[in-house]
Amino acid sequence: MRASFFGLNIAMSGLYASQRALDTVNHNVANVNTPGYSRQVANQKADTPIALSDGTGMVGNGARVLGAERIRDEYLDFKYWSENVSYGEWEVKKTQLSDIEAIFNEPSDSGFNTVLNEFFAAVHELSKNPSSLATRALVKEKGVTVANYFNSTANHLEKIQSDLNYSVKSKVEEINSLSEQIRALNEQIYKFELQGDAANDLRDQRAVLVDKLSKLAKIDAQEVTVGKLANGKDDKRFQIVIDGKFLADNFRRYAITYQQSTTKNNTEDIPGIFNLYWEDGTKFNPNGGELKGYMDVRDGAGDINNEFKGVPYYQRKLNEFVRVFAKAFNEGFIDYDADGTIGVGEDKIGHADGYGLNSAAGDPLPGIRFFTMDDMSSSTFVSAAPDPTDPNDINDLYDNITAKNLTISQDIVDSVDNIFTSTDAGEKGNGEVLLSIIEFRHDPKVFNEGTPEDFMRSLISNLGIDSQQAGRVSLNQETIVKQIDNRRSSNSGVSIDEEMANMVKFQHAYNASARMVTTLSQIYDVLINQMGKF
Repeated sequence: MRASFFGLNIAMSGLYASQRALDTVNHNVANVNTPGYSRQVANQKADTPIALSDGTGMVGNGARVLGAERIRDEYLDFKYWSENVSYGEWEVKKTQLSDIEAIFNEPSDSGFNTVLNEFFAAVHELSKNPSSLATRALVKEKGVTVANYFNSTANHLEKIQSDLNYSVKSKVEEINSLSEQIRALNEQIYKFELQGDAANDLRDQRAVLVDKLSKLAKIDAQEVTVGKLANGKDDKRFQIVIDGKFLADNFRRYAITYQQSTTKNNTEDIPGIFNLYWEDGTKFNPNGGELKGYMDVRDGAGDINNEFKGVPYYQRKLNEFVRVFAKAFNEGFIDYDADGTIGVGEDKIGHADGYGLNSAAGDPLPGIRFFTMDDMSSSTFVSAAPDPTDPNDINDLYDNITAKNLTISQDIVDSVDNIFTSTDAGEKGNGEVLLSIIEFRHDPKVFNEGTPEDFMRSLISNLGIDSQQAGRVSLNQETIVKQIDNRRSSNSGVSIDEEMANMVKFQHAYNASARMVTTLSQIYDVLINQMGKF
């Protein structure tokens, strides 16, 4: 009698085990499209056997399901996080450098080479016929176009830097949000598993958040043992470290703060750059990820230790160009000597050394400059020099000119007669000043890089090289990240075909156990209800 009822218990355990396995299959199928979900399997084992009283051995006690096991390879997670950070950084750099390339717009009909060629073509035409008012007007307009090109380029670079600045702020807020969500999940997982439950789905949700966080900044995420619990099990905590400091664990989260600077990190920076700090006031320095990508392009001056060439670098190079260009055009100063030493250099004939269309013989040298800043007249521009007759003081004046504030002087705007062409007063057909200016355009000593075209060609070429490199690194990292993610998916992802096969398998097992229950019921019926009839 007891053996028969014992058999019914074994059959019932088979029913429960198959039903639990079918529930797990059902859960997998329901989450086949859930991002980051790891498939689960019912962890089943034979129940503890019972020894027979007559000493003839042990009899099986059926099956027992220990729980649902989450299929996940932690190594692939660590690998994904370590590669995703580089992908995030270079993806940002690739995009932002492409935007900077679009600003320079080379080669094109509106790029630097076209603008400069048209300007000097007009100057050359005027040198042939200095008394032509139409050609003088053309030189003025082409000069305005040159100034507008640099003004527009500088303004667009500032706009990019401003956008990058707020992207840095946005990414910091995203990091803080993700870290708080991870901390909350850590606490839930810890409490569930402290009671012996498996928090599989919560662990999947946490892994998705860590995936996102790993693209924003370089993190060190791992589960560490910090001691023993009262029940003797290991006390494990999931910790995330950034920049050598804890960002989040099971019960604490440390926020990253941002403060707008009152001074400029670089002279070319926009006001109000966001600097990053930990809550305790120590400076925060991301070592990778999208946040570092945005900060490198925003702050990279490219002047020390192979520092990244970001917006400040290109602003500085543009400022350098317009200062040297305006100085050479106005004063005839060549900024670099043959040995590369920065200084006044060779003094040739410039615009300020000539006379205009209405100059009469014997008139003093007017000293009008073609290029100034902020629509200043030449007299206002020169008045800032301690000694307007000292070439070194005049040389220093041009440090105030930037690509953003470069303009033609108000004197030229007021009258094209003030475009100086003659080296002697009263000679309307004299174009020697313009011929001297045209010569400087092809002087290889104007810049360390060579002529004005060489300077800009070198700048744009380096930008193109940096942009291509960022694109290649980004593409390589994207390929690596996708490959790792595919490996994770093949290991942890749900396969509908596999789940359908498992469903059939567990369904047959359930039917077999049910059949066993029916068979045992028939035995009980004979044993209990029909034995007395014989």
